Amino acid sequence: MHAPPFRYPHGYSYRRWQTRMILPAIFLSSAYLFQDYAMIGVGPPPVGYYWVRYGPDLLLVDRRTRMVVDVIYGAFY
Repeated sequence: MHAPPFRYPHGYSYRRWQTRMILPAIFLSSAYLFQDYAMIGVGPPPVGYYWVRYGPDLLLVDRRTRMVVDVIYGAFY
């Protein structure tokens, strides 16, 4: 999906997230939560999870533990 440019918070740059890694809390703010999941063909996140945009990737994150449970690499370009 073509998307607007992504701005990393100060001190962050791209890294390739993998499942079971813990995402920093700053990425659970509204600036990074991705609500237009239907536009790229993924379903809504399960209860207790968020879709989070991280640069070109889309991460499914447990909102309580901040653990990454799924990654779609290159979802945005």
